[in-house]
Amino acid sequence: MHKLIAIGDVHADFGLLWDALRAASCVDAQGRPTPPVLSGLYQVILIGDLVHPKSAEGYARLIGADSFDPRDETHLLQAAREQVRELERLRAYQEAAPHAVHIVLGNHDDAVLNPHFVLGTNGGLRHIEFDPERGGVMLPPQLHTWMSGFPRELRVGDVQFAHVSPLPAHLHYDDLFYADHSSKRWFRETPEYVQMAGLRFGVYGHTQPGGGILFHHDDAGELSFAMIDALQEREYLEVMYDAAEAGQLRSVCAVPF
Repeated sequence: MHKLIAIGDVHADFGLLWDALRAASCVDAQGRPTPPVLSGLYQVILIGDLVHPKSAEGYARLIGADSFDPRDETHLLQAAREQVRELERLRAYQEAAPHAVHIVLGNHDDAVLNPHFVLGTNGGLRHIEFDPERGGVMLPPQLHTWMSGFPRELRVGDVQFAHVSPLPAHLHYDDLFYADHSSKRWFRETPEYVQMAGLRFGVYGHTQPGGGILFHHDDAGELSFAMIDALQEREYLEVMYDAAEAGQLRSVCAVPF
């Protein structure tokens, strides 16, 4: 029996991430993995999008200012510096238990590694703090190497963890991905994709459904997938998984913290 602790999109809210890991008994007071994580009994899975606060207010909190101006290179440098500091902390945490701490590559992470696209918010805020051509700075080489190793999906038996959806087209963040709005709507319009992929259960982020973690049941009433972009609503997902049993998936629940 293993406990899988899945945490939704971080978007540079690292304080909440560490709060969630502490609540799940996955990190100690020194920021190191706890014994259940080191032993592999607990498996920590981050669903991607470590970087880029979701709003100007989030950037302001990140840099400890009353407001954030993306046109101010000092603000951009501060935003990058704070994220780098926390990413280094997270890298050390994962490297202490690489067999039990997994991070899926999100589209915002990919945009920092390969700055071909300028991502932003509906309010017009652009995420350019790691884009040297637009006033930002480059991600440090050691972090670039680390993040480049993030998988695009993780499978535990017939349970899938991916940033967006079970669709192979949603695993690669290219022109077609950003032109196709189904990445934000599939879970409402075509939830049968999970069954079509031959999955028992899927865990995804990328889109904040509102109201915390969203669970979907198929036509037979079986739990099919969870949308877990709910860190900002202080929830993470807990999955009890037993590979020795035919059912494998023992329980799934949203955990407030």
